This record gives sequence, structure tokens and C-alpha cells, in this order.
Amino acid sequence: MHVDALEIAERFALGSHATLSNGPVARGKQGTVWRLETTDGPWAVKVPFEHEDQADGDTSAEFQEAACRAGVPAPQVRRTTDGAVFAFIDKLQVRVYAWVDLLRPSRSLDPAEVGSIVARLHKVKITPQIDPDPWYYEPVGQVRWDELIEKLSAAHAPFAGRLAELRDELVALDAWIEPSKALQTCHRDLWADNVLPTATGGISVIDWENSGPADPTQELACVLFEFARDDHGRARALLGGYTAEGGPAVLTNRSDFSMLIAQLGHITELAASDWLTPNPRSPSRADAEAWVREVLDEPHTRILLDGLLGTE
Repeated sequence: MHVDALEIAERFALGSHATLSNGPVARGKQGTVWRLETTDGPWAVKVPFEHEDQADGDTSAEFQEAACRAGVPAPQVRRTTDGAVFAFIDKLQVRVYAWVDLLRPSRSLDPAEVGSIVARLHKVKITPQIDPDPWYYEPVGQVRWDELIEKLSAAHAPFAGRLAELRDELVALDAWIEPSKALQTCHRDLWADNVLPTATGGISVIDWENSGPADPTQELACVLFEFARDDHGRARALLGGYTAEGGPAVLTNRSDFSMLIAQLGHITELAASDWLTPNPRSPSRADAEAWVREVLDEPHTRILLDGLLGTE
């Protein structure tokens, strides 16, 4: 990344003697993270692959700041000297956060603590300023699943057979999706990659850029699947931590898994498309295949989700 570390430090008032890591310290599907060292300590500099909308950036930053004030453990947003979320430096759009020493993702985090954190997040009531994104509520649909499987099979994708075996399950799950009952600003990306253990023993919630309108009940269902799967003891502990912290959501029926089904469906669809046509988000077919296999290796079946619903 050809960007001036000193200018980043100056624009965000981060201290002097700034140096940037030789390469990204983390890479996600939407961009890279670089470590900036200054006299004031280390900072996380995020550079998206595509420029983010200013209004969306303001919304996600305000939500993250409100969540931090409410006790949600998350990196502090660092704004520019004129109060902006983004700065353009050497034609690159950058945003900065306080540095947190994160460990590798783990779905074995204390489930009660995870539930408590999500409850604190859901008690932050911010009216959404943008429209809901179809990514979180529209099914992929039978026609698209069949089209994708046909293309993958013709291209001899190594996972095409497994996706074809799961096809009927995915189509059946699509039928569970119903419109949200209530919308508020939610994180919308609370997977284990973004709810991480820290070097000091706590948990930090990162990557708030996808924050936006969602049903907190449906978000809780996503978290329950991610951190409990078929372990009903962990499911009860997570829901217990959520309830004890005063979380407002209660799982009652299959449609509460709507966001989970839509998201995982679109993730699988997008990753499979990336395998067919590599791009900066998935620069190699191996990257895309690994993304697909995250769903194929532990699928969100109707039996599994019904079991989680029964632990409420």
C-alpha cells in the first residue's frame, strides 16, 4: 500500500514518528488492515477494496461509538481532526481505530459472555437511517441455486457435488424466511471472525462497517447458531447470558432464523461465484472454495435449527 504514514497520523491526530507495517496484518472480504505505530501507540488502519459511502460510514461509526458507551467491548473509532470518519490519502480511503491485540477466531468463547455482549448491543436503540439490505432478508431461491450448481458442475468445481447434495435443504430453508417484525440498527456480522478473543483475556467485537437495519431477534439467532451449533448446553448458556443482561429478543419460531438463512445463502452464492470468477475479494479459487466450505462443512440444517429453537 503506497500511502504516507505521517499524513495518516496528522489527519487523525495519532502522534508523531509514524510508521506503517510492511504489509497488511489482516485481510477480509471487504478490505485490509494495517498497523500504524506512533508515539501515542499502535493504531489499526482499514483500507476498503471499494470506496465506502460517507453516510453509511457515519452511521456505522455512530453506532459503534454508542455501543462502546453502553459497555460493548469494541475498538474505539478514531475520527479525523475535523470530525470525519474517513480520510482520503494518496487516493486511498482510510479509517482508523484504536489497536486491540486480537487472537484467532474461536467458536468456543464463553457463551454466557457472548450472550451478555449481544444483549448490551441490542439495548442500543438507534433508528436506522438507511433501507434494509436484501442480503439480510431475501432468499437465494430455487432458480438461482439450480443455476449456480449447473455452472459449478460444468466448471468441475471440487465442491459442486456437495452443494448439489445440500440443494434441497437450502431450498427448504429459503421457505422459512419471513419479513422482519421490528427493525433497529444492528451489527449484522456477528460471526466468530468478528467476535474475537483478545490477548488480555476479554472479547472484542470488530468490523462494524456492515451495521444497519435488522431485527435483533434474527441477529440473536445468528449468534446462537455460530457459537452453539448442536451443543444445547452452550445454547442455553448463551441465551441465559443474553436474558440476564436484559436483552430484548426472544426466539419463538422458525422465521427468527430468516437473517441467518439469507446471509449464509448469499455468502455461499457469492463465494461460489467468486470461484467461477476470481476477484480482489477472493483472489484465488482456493480462497473462494474455503469460503464455500465454511457452510458446506457445518450446514445450517432444519434439524439443527429446530434443535436450537427448542433450547429457548
